[in-house]
Amino acid sequence: MTSIGDIRELLARGELTAAEHVQSVLTAIQKTDIELGAFVSVAGDEAVREAELADARIRELGRAAFERQPLLGITVSVKDLIQTGDLPTARGSLLENRRARADAPSVARLRAAGAIVVGKTTTSEYGWSGSTVSRVAPPTRNPWDPELTAGGSSGGAAAAVAAGLGSGALGTDGAGSIRIPAAFCGVVGYKPSFAKVPYVPACADRLSHQGPIARTVPDVIELASVITGGHPGDPDSLIGATEVPGERRSLRIGWIEFPGTSPEIRRVSEQALPALSAQGHRVERIEVPFRDPYPALVDILAASDAASTSPADEEWCDPGRLAIVRHGRTLSGATVMRAEEVRLALRTRLHEIFDRYDLLAMATVPIEPFDPHAIGPQWANRPEDLLWLAWTPATYPFNMTGQPAVSLPAGLTRAGLPVGLQLVGPFGADDLVLSAARRLEADLGPLPAAPDRVTERIL
Repeated sequence: MTSIGDIRELLARGELTAAEHVQSVLTAIQKTDIELGAFVSVAGDEAVREAELADARIRELGRAAFERQPLLGITVSVKDLIQTGDLPTARGSLLENRRARADAPSVARLRAAGAIVVGKTTTSEYGWSGSTVSRVAPPTRNPWDPELTAGGSSGGAAAAVAAGLGSGALGTDGAGSIRIPAAFCGVVGYKPSFAKVPYVPACADRLSHQGPIARTVPDVIELASVITGGHPGDPDSLIGATEVPGERRSLRIGWIEFPGTSPEIRRVSEQALPALSAQGHRVERIEVPFRDPYPALVDILAASDAASTSPADEEWCDPGRLAIVRHGRTLSGATVMRAEEVRLALRTRLHEIFDRYDLLAMATVPIEPFDPHAIGPQWANRPEDLLWLAWTPATYPFNMTGQPAVSLPAGLTRAGLPVGLQLVGPFGADDLVLSAARRLEADLGPLPAAPDRVTERIL
């Protein structure tokens, strides 16, 4: 897999033009995405023109062109929940999107750094599920096995990166939506500390984060450095977070295994244990150090969806999300406040835990990918049972607390499927989490490229 740095070097040396790079990505999307289902809209001539302007700048300035625009000529995609000015944003829904057709701050910052947006990637309606199924597009399939889901709701973003359809992607994460598909697709997904990257329009539930997906931790770090920073459209992003030093040679790491972890996920994720120990870290196996906040998460999400969905819109809604909306309409204000009390208690408990540990480590998702048309494994596949996210207990707690978390590939199962390892740090300790992930990735080594099974299915 070619990294952002490698592509930049080829561009700087004149061994590749941005126009060639962009055109090759657009051609690859056209060839494979009818089966993969990673994109809902694809850029065309405008992206090529942007690439030609990037080439002219590189010819004029040489390497100096990258000093002010470090992503000049680099291809990225944007999740369909995030507003863009040039491409439509459907938010995975048949419902009309009344938001202004303009670039969200994160997209504007990527473009200002020279990145070229090649398309909008698939999502479930409003990102409601941990898979990528909707009424506006076919399900997103896993590049490693098209008979399985890519995860979600940033499934299109992760599948695109894993299939080489762009160097990076911008996703959102409200309960694991960046980290789940990153784990399933064998790429790196980073959920920053809450509001470190502005989310505009801001989400009232304060669960959603924007963050990058890429092939490597250094690529994620570079993309994150561009999109981070306050913006008046997201008041929370203007509140300064305490920064925790990012480089420490020896860390105290609590290793957690969540209930329901499959033997194969355990075997592969635990390959990281000797690597962490060899780096000088003190790793201690611990029980899950908090009560499962899932019931509170359900009530917060359902109340938020109910507040934003009119009964008149029901016929256009995703039927699965509608079951959540209807539950939300049954909740009293007191019930929602009790859910918020659970969130506050969880934040307090995690603060205590991080007095003892620098990081927590665990398998990102305790199960392997399931059917691409499903919203979860069989036991969690009925939305009316309100278990639609219960199968991912290692991701949603850290949305409720707002802590930084990154998923990186730990290896492959015997069936040849990627397994993700998640590192979580205290609020504001993004640099610490990412530096630890970068060191671990270097020792674990990269995954091989995803097999070209999508193309095989087409042929």
